[in-house]
Amino acid sequence: MMTKRLLAATAILAASASLASAQQLAPSPTLDAIKARGHIECGVHLGLPGFSFADDKGEWTGLDVDYCKALAAAVLGDAKKVKFTPTSVQQRWPILQSGQVDLLSRNSTITFSRNASLGLNFQGINFYEGQTFIVRKATNAKSAADLDGASVCVAAGSTEEKNASDWFLERNLKVTITNFQKNDDAIAAYDAGRCDAYTAGVGALAGQRAKLKVPGDHIILTQPISNDPQGPVTRWGDERWQLIVRWVLNGTIAAEMLGVTSANADQMKASSKNSEVRRLLGAEGNFGAMMGLSNDWMYNAIKQVGNYGESFERTVGMGSGLKLERGQNQLWTKGGLLFTPPFQ
Repeated sequence: MMTKRLLAATAILAASASLASAQQLAPSPTLDAIKARGHIECGVHLGLPGFSFADDKGEWTGLDVDYCKALAAAVLGDAKKVKFTPTSVQQRWPILQSGQVDLLSRNSTITFSRNASLGLNFQGINFYEGQTFIVRKATNAKSAADLDGASVCVAAGSTEEKNASDWFLERNLKVTITNFQKNDDAIAAYDAGRCDAYTAGVGALAGQRAKLKVPGDHIILTQPISNDPQGPVTRWGDERWQLIVRWVLNGTIAAEMLGVTSANADQMKASSKNSEVRRLLGAEGNFGAMMGLSNDWMYNAIKQVGNYGESFERTVGMGSGLKLERGQNQLWTKGGLLFTPPFQ
């Protein structure tokens, strides 16, 4: 009797393992297309310093750009195997939906309606944004409430347009909201004096202020009117690709949590006794194979691009021109909101 039960149990475990393997290696049209063409197509912002910005040589840098490079390193073994497609607020969703890009990595807020109605999935949070306003110092405005009666420039169809309209309406404050097709057009109109304020996320405002004729004449109000988490976006219908996109982001955050950096990745892979570190770097387990990638997928991403903290500091943090504090984007163990599920 025991033998029969043992055989039955063994058969069930074998069947479960086979099913798990089949699920892990489910077809991924997106991944197949990437491997065939030899690079990832990443949709980014038209040009936002600190997040996604191309210099005069066409070289892209920024927090969102770094994520796409890490993804390319994880999937193809080379962070350079990625091409960037600039997208406007209006273009971003159709470009992703149509398959022109494999993912979006740009300052797009995660919302219920977008997730439910656009056929898109947000794969985690890489930046906790908060919307506020930039105004001229001469106005002496200290908070959003001081903008009663003012005119506000904003990008049409953006989360910021809806947030601003709701915020002032709920407080019986009157503002004139003027929208523009592009963020650059909105900030240019503000700079030309057509509006009293321009609204966007604080990170975006830090980058946009650098484009003004006299940046020092303007201040960013410190009071946020919303919480706008942002992260990479994929289409519905390719679960394995979504899994990869999500866990590369998780991996960069986990690396910072575990103390793995681009500088010590080799040493940590060779000698760390921490099981989670070893699984992250491919020295233990088959985590990459579960997704159809090499087991050194996250080692490549961290070695070539760095962990989340390294990327933050050089693109938008104290090592950049924006000089943003980590704030909510600090690890949860240090008072922020950033965390990741375990690599187990």
